[in-house]
Amino acid sequence: MSPDTPDTLEMAIVRSSGLDTLLRDLTDRAVEAVPGAAACSITVRRADRLLTLAGSRGLPSGLDQRQYENGSGPCVEAAETNVEQYAPDLETETRWPTYTSYALSAGVRCVLALPIDVEGERGAALNLYGVQSDALGRGRDAARAFAARVGDAINVALRVERRRESTADVRTALLSRSVIDQAIGILMAQERIDARIALQRLRRVSMDHNVKLRDLCTDLVARVSGGDGRRP
Repeated sequence: MSPDTPDTLEMAIVRSSGLDTLLRDLTDRAVEAVPGAAACSITVRRADRLLTLAGSRGLPSGLDQRQYENGSGPCVEAAETNVEQYAPDLETETRWPTYTSYALSAGVRCVLALPIDVEGERGAALNLYGVQSDALGRGRDAARAFAARVGDAINVALRVERRRESTADVRTALLSRSVIDQAIGILMAQERIDARIALQRLRRVSMDHNVKLRDLCTDLVARVSGGDGRRP
């Protein structure tokens, strides 16, 4: 893969600017690439509720939110069932009457919602809107390719985030180990005891006072550094 291929660029954007920035860009590009698309949005599940993570320029306000509120609509169906939903003409569509009425009032005539494959998650969809009857019919293959691309971007972002969290956990563990070692050294010097006995004493005080060992050691190091002669 060459350094300037789209996939490489998208991974770089995820790492440098975050998932939200990339997805907003992809919704605009989907409108340009999918024949008949007038607007695009991306539905995801967060904290057990659906929301629109990104939307293209020209997306009518509330078009997705109305579906989430009613728990009914093409993008909700695609996200919840993992099955592609196409409504070629909302004038004759009967599956989602409340949503259909709202979408028509917003100037939308057809909707295509495609599930997005996200690792370990359920509930994501790429939503495309057309202003004419069956406007998205001939663009369904292009839309499917874009849905796969969005799924790849989300998965890259999740992997990057997991790595960051893992690195943070390691850093926290190292900092905890460092302060515990400092506290052991302080007790060894003050009490003239070896490291094993110093650690035992710290653990006993931690349990007796229901205080985390790391917090107890941090407090001891801070007090000694500040000149407080109290001991655990």
